[in-house]
Amino acid sequence: MAFRADEAASSGYERVKKYLIPVTFEPEVRKESEEALLDLVDELGPVVEGYPSWHPLVSKHSERQPETTPSERTGYQGVDHTRYFAHGFITCPYGGVDKVIDSAFAINHHCAGITAEELDVSFYTEGAKPIVVKCEWPEPLLPGKLIPKKLAVPLMLEQELPCWRWSSRAERWETMRPYLLGEPHGSRSSLFVDQETALAMKRAYMAMVESGMFGPLKMG
Repeated sequence: MAFRADEAASSGYERVKKYLIPVTFEPEVRKESEEALLDLVDELGPVVEGYPSWHPLVSKHSERQPETTPSERTGYQGVDHTRYFAHGFITCPYGGVDKVIDSAFAINHHCAGITAEELDVSFYTEGAKPIVVKCEWPEPLLPGKLIPKKLAVPLMLEQELPCWRWSSRAERWETMRPYLLGEPHGSRSSLFVDQETALAMKRAYMAMVESGMFGPLKMG
């Protein structure tokens, strides 16, 4: 089935709304929370299931074990009950706000700014302490909050090139798509990059594979 970005974004929003704004909230609280969630989607882009492993929000991971969601393995401390947007995420721990915020600022990515702040709104449960972590890009995003090619391609290359030092097998593009395009994705685009950018990424990745730098191509 063809990837439909609008449908993926819409279904993702409904899932996150149900998770972050439970029916147990009082009507006035629900109203405030729903307005805040819409504002966050407007700022941070569509709801996603996982980031490209080169995305600044998750890039602080072991080069041998790429990660696609924020956790201790990507430099964050204390995140809990977390949901993701293309350029930020909401986490709702019951305490330890400063620990979460400090760890986010400590990511210190060379390309994008990572910021965090506590939200004055109810998400997940009344007792949780919602925090938003944002990725602030150095270049304007494309329509639909998509990452421009001039950023996505070099970030991917920076991540994948060093793997030649230890790799013994090259992964197929189809295997790498969830890691390089993010989730959800189609064969030629995702909620992070458009078709032109995804094609440029594929060409760059396949040029590395075809050079033999990673080793023989895995056939399975």
